[in-house]
Parts: sequence; structure tokens; C-alpha cells
Amino acid sequence: MFNKVLIANRGEIALRVLRACKELGIDTVAVHSTADADAMHVRLADASVCIGPPPSRDSYLNIHEILAACEITGADAIHPGYGFLSENAKFAEILEAHGITFIGPSAEHIRVMGDKIEAKNTAQRLGIPVVPGSDGEITEEAEALRVASEIGFPVIVKAAAGGGGRGMKVAKDKSDLAQAFHTARTEAGAAFGDSAVYIEKYLAKPRHIEIQVLGDGKGGGIHLGERDCSLQRRHQKVWEEAASPALTAEQRSEIGEICANAVRELGYSGAGTVEFLYENDEFYFIEMNTRLQVEHPVTEMITRIDLVNEQLRVASGNGLSVTQEEVAYTGHAIECRINAENPQTFVPSPGQITYYHPPGGLGVRVDSGVYQGYSIPPYYDSLIGKLIVHGRTRDECMMRLRRALDEFVVDGIESTLPLFRDLVVNADIKAGDYDIHWLEKYLADH
Repeated sequence: MFNKVLIANRGEIALRVLRACKELGIDTVAVHSTADADAMHVRLADASVCIGPPPSRDSYLNIHEILAACEITGADAIHPGYGFLSENAKFAEILEAHGITFIGPSAEHIRVMGDKIEAKNTAQRLGIPVVPGSDGEITEEAEALRVASEIGFPVIVKAAAGGGGRGMKVAKDKSDLAQAFHTARTEAGAAFGDSAVYIEKYLAKPRHIEIQVLGDGKGGGIHLGERDCSLQRRHQKVWEEAASPALTAEQRSEIGEICANAVRELGYSGAGTVEFLYENDEFYFIEMNTRLQVEHPVTEMITRIDLVNEQLRVASGNGLSVTQEEVAYTGHAIECRINAENPQTFVPSPGQITYYHPPGGLGVRVDSGVYQGYSIPPYYDSLIGKLIVHGRTRDECMMRLRRALDEFVVDGIESTLPLFRDLVVNADIKAGDYDIHWLEKYLADH
């Protein structure tokens, strides 16, 4: 096992990783910008290093400063968390060249899965079901029309290097296609420095289902079931649950084993998530995230498997602690992402938290790096914390979530807590009857 791990991240995920390291007896190093000097993970780490001013490009994305922090503190491994450098293949290669372990998959796997076209081709080769669409990049309008006509409208034009909804445009029919194609290319070039786009069949009312996988890097791999992440706003997940209200145990086992087999064939190392659109009992591959997901706690709650612990074990060469046969699912879990935002307009609300009272009790978990008196800086994402609730059944979980949301107090800034208090009593949500468009329609009507 490692002697000292540097956590190249901030906020709740940095604290989450720190806790897993502590439980394994590993010393921790926190890196931080000047804006995060008073952050909780900085206070609790064994050592801390300031790596620059508030802008991410000068601190959390500053590879040179992070390497220098490793050298200063003697850290022998880096955990990247999610976001920032977590899916940066160049960063993984640089660490390897310096003899520092990157707690994540190989640079090759990061690179392959980071390119949406290459990822789709790889998934197809591994037997993972994919959305009908182009075989690769579409460069001409005429080619876009030919492909769209073959697979049938509506279609969606997507940035090959994209994410978060940028560089994605829907064409309902032939008359929409030209504008969708050129707009997506322009947005892709501006957002990612790469204007490559591809075309897929647009699914009208799909759910967003993702499969958690773990690989030992030596041909072994398992899946830990699915998460339903269909409640989204602007392609950003808001509410996640496991298991999905839409899947049967047989469907879970079948798609999970397909993904686990892919991990084994790839020789994949560490945690990963294979994401799908799901409609009419069919799964369609979207992408694979080669890192820990924000919503990983719901999987931990129903499997009792610590995903960060598994990442640390695999990266240190100790392999996975469980086999597929030992994975068992118990109950239901839901996660709500509580953001420092106006609950109607979603305008960020940075500032000082004057009073903070997280909920507690049986089956309630709060992953957060904030505390009373803490000031949420305006430079990063607006996540206050994640409320995760577990129950023996989905109905019990929903009732417990309602109670926990009523207990949760964050004063001094605006938060999205009122939105979740509305959602938890909504008839569609209580019935588990929603898709990826549901929340935006709900918000438009309210």
C-alpha cells in the first residue's frame, strides 16, 4: 500500500478520498488554491501545499505545481478525484515518467474513452450495445444528411471531444440538420479546441442508466450494478438512485456482465462507469467515464463496498477485495446534489454559510466539505454537498429522504434544497416514472 497520497482536488471529493486513505493508514497531502486555504480537507490532511491563486488553470490544473508538491512532501501516489485532471491522459503519463502512481486507469484507456467516436467503436468491438449512428467523424453537410436519412430522424449531432451538453444539437427533420451540424461544430471547436462531430439516433424519452465497474488491471473485473441518473438539468445530473426503478434484476445482471466482460478484455484498472441511454428495454452506450463519479455513494450504500478503497487497492497492486459472486445488493439509495444556487433561476450563490445543520440518523449520509462559517468561493462549481439516503425499500428511502431534507439547514446563501423538497413529494418521482427530459419540463412549468 502507498505511504503518502496527494489528493489533487478540492471540496467534498477531496475529503472523501482523505477519509478512505486515513482508514487504510495512508498519510495524506492536500493541495489547495489560495481561495481554499480554510477548506476542511486542508485542515484534516497530514500535510498541505498551496499550489496557486484561485483560477483552476493556475492551481488545480497546474501540473507543474502539483508535481512540485509531490516532491516537497514525498507523496508516492496521486488521487485525482473527479473533474480537473482526473481524465487527463497527459497527466497520467507525466506521473508515470516521474515514478508517481496515478490512482486511476492507464493513459491509453483514458485517451480511448475520452474520444467519443473511439469510445463508441471500442464499445462496439467489446460487445456493448451502442446507439445507431455514424461510424466516425462527419465532416460534410451532405455526409450528415446521408447518415441521418439512413438511421432516421430525429438525430443528434455531438462533439467527439464533448461533455456536459456542449456541442450537442438535435435535428428533428431534414430542415433542421444543416443548422444543427454547423452549430455543433462551431460550439465543439470553441469549447474543446476540436470541431469533430458525429451523429446518432435521437431517443425521445430515454432514461440515463450507468453501470459501475471495477478492474484489477490484470484481466479481472466486476460490476456493482446500475445507477439511474435520469433527473438532469442541462445534461447535468441532479438526483441519482440505485437501483433503477426501471430495471429488473435480470436486466441488471445481463448489462452488468456485458460491462464487466469489457473491463476484463480491456485489462482496465480501477473504477469506471459505463453510461447508457435506456428506452423500450434496450441499452445504448453513450460513453465511459474513466474515474470516480460524483454519484458513487449510492452504489456504496447498496453494496457496502468502498469504491475509493478499491481504487487505492488496485493502484497499489493489491487487486480487488471482492469477486463478482460476493457482490450483494441491499435496499435502495438516493443522492441529491445540493448546490449553492437559486432554486428557481439556478444562478450561483457563493458566500458565507452563517448556519449549517446537516441531517443525521439511520441510513443518512452527507458528503460535504463545508461547515458553519465557511465561505463558498465563486471560482469553482457550486456544490455544497451530497445528501445520500438508504432504505430497505424505495418507499422507505423516499420517506427517509423527505425527513432528511426537512432537517437540512444551510443559511447565509441560497441553495437548491427547496427544489428537492418539491421533488420528493412529486407523484411521478414517487412512482419512479421519469426520463432525462422530465426535470426540465417540470422546471419550465413551475
